[in-house]
Amino acid sequence: MTGFLTGSATAMITPFTESGINFDSFGKMIEYQIEGGTDALVILGTTGEPATMTEAEKQSVMRFAVEKAKGRIKLIFGTGGNNTQKAVEMTRLAEEIGADGILAVTPYYNKCTQKGLIEYYKAICGATRLPVICYNVPGRTGVNILPATMERIADIPNMAGIKEASGNMQQVMETARRIRGKCDLYSGEDALNLPILCVGGKAVISVVSNIVPKQVKWLVNDVLAGKLDIANGTNDVLLPLINACFLEVNPIPVKAAMNLIGFDAGVPRAPLTPMEPEHLETLKAAITENYIEVHA
Repeated sequence: MTGFLTGSATAMITPFTESGINFDSFGKMIEYQIEGGTDALVILGTTGEPATMTEAEKQSVMRFAVEKAKGRIKLIFGTGGNNTQKAVEMTRLAEEIGADGILAVTPYYNKCTQKGLIEYYKAICGATRLPVICYNVPGRTGVNILPATMERIADIPNMAGIKEASGNMQQVMETARRIRGKCDLYSGEDALNLPILCVGGKAVISVVSNIVPKQVKWLVNDVLAGKLDIANGTNDVLLPLINACFLEVNPIPVKAAMNLIGFDAGVPRAPLTPMEPEHLETLKAAITENYIEVHA
């Protein structure tokens, strides 16, 4: 299927306290995204740290998001994992709670075959009527959705597209060629948002848009409107911030950035640690370059 998502989606962080989820802060972040013109929120993706959350916490975050958003913005919930049956159960639960779509990361650690990937996505798509997005991030999962494999996955009726974060533009272009007209291509890597949009990407699922939702939306809109000179200018300003947001493993820097601009994002859960002081200074400078006041 095509057309489920166009524009900018934010891969939301999850603000933690020592005892659980900071829902007050999470609600303010949702409002910030809506005010910034973001088209969709991706919740419980990698940036949301679901691997360190209990099942009860994940459910509470989904229910809170549905209640807070009240239909004002699309909600896409991450339900994938390395246990297919559990991913199926989480997908059904997400639909029941009120998701608009599903993000399903490839099964990490198990390192299944390409055939295994096809069967995994068939099982998830078969468990829901919602649009499903594949998430290809081999640097974190150890498995890569090859273009020929994605071509077959794209034939699944409710497969909406692929969030591409392989970092390999040759592969991205080959995948785009093979799935064009079947399902959509989305950028899952902020540093490659511009080129992925230029080869036919319909949307970005962005980490940096936690911080600068308006600017990321401008970038997408201008590329889709063919205003590449303007888009390049926006991208030139965003790149130092994008680079700073990946000086350490995501979501360490983006959580630090959200604290710096006035949100109570807390710190990442162990085994992740707070940002190193020298990297924090680079991040502060990049935020300031984007005309955002640093509060700390």
